[in-house]
Amino acid sequence: MSSSTTRPAAPRPAPWRLTDWSRRERVLAGAVALLLAGALAGPSLPTPAMALADFADARPWHGLANAMDVLSSLPFALLGLWGLLRLRGLDGLRCHAPGSTLDCTWLFFVGLLLTAAGSAFYHQQPDALRLAADRAGMTVAFAGLIGLAACERVSQRAGWALAWVTLGGGLLAVGVCAETGNVLPWTLVQFGGLALVSWLAMLRPVAGAAGLRLAVVIACYATAKGFELADHAIYELSGQLVSGHTLKHLVAAAAAGPVLRMASRLRPLPLRHNPGAGAIHG
Repeated sequence: MSSSTTRPAAPRPAPWRLTDWSRRERVLAGAVALLLAGALAGPSLPTPAMALADFADARPWHGLANAMDVLSSLPFALLGLWGLLRLRGLDGLRCHAPGSTLDCTWLFFVGLLLTAAGSAFYHQQPDALRLAADRAGMTVAFAGLIGLAACERVSQRAGWALAWVTLGGGLLAVGVCAETGNVLPWTLVQFGGLALVSWLAMLRPVAGAAGLRLAVVIACYATAKGFELADHAIYELSGQLVSGHTLKHLVAAAAAGPVLRMASRLRPLPLRHNPGAGAIHG
């Protein structure tokens, strides 16, 4: 068997020497350090009662409790599966997106599947333990999204590092809240992460960015939070047809749209002909 094409070796990650950090990397690191300090030194905040069970629409359907809030979690799974199938076609191929961007995209879509499972599990019978499972799934998706935002606006190495910091810190925050009831670390992960993405959205994309539309993601997330806060009001205004929490799930799932669109635009790059490569016999 012979081959006249070779794949270039994967580039080594840039070293993490402080003197080599860009201004954006320094600012990002400082912001993460402030959030970490707030989580460690801030006051303990009790979990609001509304986070546990106070949902407007508790109607069952064919024996499924809280059916609308459970079933509205399905779009997360569908979009996550769609994204993973798209990425599977690029696995092992050189494409227009750098490696950390692809890795964070994988993490995001896996997180959507876990979010769907955790959300459905929680809403079927809300309690503190199931709430932790719900938040754990969300954390994986957050980590992928925040990492993607940093890849697009700061650097590849910053994006992958931030994804891991968010994943580890988020899961730890979920555990702290479940064990002690202190919701502050989780609040900082959720809203601090949104603040970071909002700041990154205002920056110019770096060279080689894959074109993720962060403003659309932020708009979807903000709208979803608004629906969540207006859960009961929307349920009554709609004549008890749909609740704000159900709409929250649908709009939050729509935030995956820009990531899916970005992934759908990725195309494999053709392998370069290497005339100096010798034939491989076997």
